[in-house]
Amino acid sequence: MINQSKVRTKMPEQDPCVRTGNFDEVATGYTEEMAVREALRCLKCREHPCMTRGCPVHNNIPAFIEKITEGAFEEAYQILAETTSLPAVCGRVCPQYLQCEGNCVRGEKGRPVAIGALERFVADWHRKHAGSADEKAAEAAAVKSAGTMADAVNAVTEFMSGAEAAEHKDKRIAVIGSGPAGLTCAGELAKKGYSVTLFEKEEIAGGVLAYGIPKFRLPAEILEQELSNLKAVGVSFETGKTLGKDFTLNDLSNEGYRAVFIGNGAGKSLRLGVPGQELTGVVPAAAFLYDVNVKKEYPDAERIAVIGGGNVAMDACRAAVRCPAAKKVTVVYRRSVAEMPADPAELKEAEAEGVEFLYLTGPVEVIGQDGKVAGLKCQKMVLTEPDASGRRKPVPVQDSEFVLDVDCIIEAIGTQSDNACVDGVETTDRGLIVVDEETLATSKPGIYAGGDTVTGPKTVIAAMGAGRKAAAAIEAYLG
Repeated sequence: MINQSKVRTKMPEQDPCVRTGNFDEVATGYTEEMAVREALRCLKCREHPCMTRGCPVHNNIPAFIEKITEGAFEEAYQILAETTSLPAVCGRVCPQYLQCEGNCVRGEKGRPVAIGALERFVADWHRKHAGSADEKAAEAAAVKSAGTMADAVNAVTEFMSGAEAAEHKDKRIAVIGSGPAGLTCAGELAKKGYSVTLFEKEEIAGGVLAYGIPKFRLPAEILEQELSNLKAVGVSFETGKTLGKDFTLNDLSNEGYRAVFIGNGAGKSLRLGVPGQELTGVVPAAAFLYDVNVKKEYPDAERIAVIGGGNVAMDACRAAVRCPAAKKVTVVYRRSVAEMPADPAELKEAEAEGVEFLYLTGPVEVIGQDGKVAGLKCQKMVLTEPDASGRRKPVPVQDSEFVLDVDCIIEAIGTQSDNACVDGVETTDRGLIVVDEETLATSKPGIYAGGDTVTGPKTVIAAMGAGRKAAAAIEAYLG
């Protein structure tokens, strides 16, 4: 049975007037009835472009959606768990409109199936019901295979702890960085029985998932559950440990680690490059989001400007709206809305929350008073004709300067990798680690890398795909 409706099942969410006063999750999730209704919209096409072309980790999207239509939600989760370590995260923060949903056949003549919302529903359902499901599976496994009561107890204990075959436990692997690439690589290898230690420079694990994505998009308890799942399969976490400061790659080798995966991301913020950027009140988006997400510290500013038009800018402006002192938040973007790379859904939510947008506007100078931000001088821009790549370049409009009244400026114009601390590994002039495209092996034997540290800033699911590919290559390398 297929639901022929072109109308996509809308996920319930907090009213904009309410949610700007809190950091609770905006979308509240599908009910079981909503999930089944939306899953029935899947056309069961033959080629499955959502999976083959749209998903970097090749989740079996048709199969898990089919299980939802049958009401077999736990089976749907287990299908996802075969290829992704972070379904509850991906269902919330991945840009599905560019990936799985962007390739959905249903989207050719209407709205695509809400694959991300269904993935989130399945992961959340498992999180709420996993105890009873696991206990039943454990009992069945024990009854089937155990010869004595002691054997049965051991079988149940092993099942509930997520224990895997231990033939590789003598082979130690280090993973550097606990973002999506590192978490995925660590989880894949731990499930295969390897002894995996994950090193994270911050005091909390999760990388950009923990300190770069606001809680109204990714609640802390969701990430904590995903991290607990990895710990259950044997991943050890060492937080507050920085490569190049607390240890080197050679140190890891001397300590007996047989292979290393580097997934340290692209955390170095780009600056505006205009006069006055050194003034107090000019803050990189990464630092602003870290303070808000981790420290629960908010700028004492009434008028905030966010410079940029990507997803980080959307996270920053929407977090800024929720800061207690904020009265007005303005996004300044030098191109038009048509060129804006941010997720259209995020843009729409930001507009609903009262964020103002100034398009075709570029910053010229930060105005200061007593060493603090007192304004932002801007100029209007116009787009040229498309170049050979199709990109239209913004150029200034003569005599169009004006001053925006702000007392805080958040720079969200991009980040880059900083791998000066990675000893003996080849990097590009942009600081990206050079790897073999098939294996993600670096120029140093036994050292692998993937995610933003190799490609520059991309998506969570792309980084996860790299972590999965590297795990397979590391297993082959260790033989």
